[in-house]
Amino acid sequence: MILSSFQTFIIICMVTIGTMVTRFLPFILLKGERANNPYITYLGRVLPYSAIGLLVVYCLKNINFKDPVNFLPELIAVVFIAILHFWKENTLLSIGLGTVFYMILVQMVFV
Repeated sequence: MILSSFQTFIIICMVTIGTMVTRFLPFILLKGERANNPYITYLGRVLPYSAIGLLVVYCLKNINFKDPVNFLPELIAVVFIAILHFWKENTLLSIGLGTVFYMILVQMVFV
């Protein structure tokens, strides 16, 4: 199926509107006195850790332990990221350097 430029533009606009609504709606609905809800405060504390845990499980779900070339880069990268994060306590640094380190392992070391 080939889309015209106008159809592509409309799709991009709809996706943009959908994304903006889901991002802005909580701030619109939960402003003022409703923002002090204990359940919302609880979710704000636990959801970031849950999301990171979900991403870790998703990234490591297809590891094949039969061949060391298939799981050693992931294992080394996870240990590197954990040590780096405990040392510097900087999430962006851990994500960025961890990604670069993993790519170096996969593309240059474990070829």
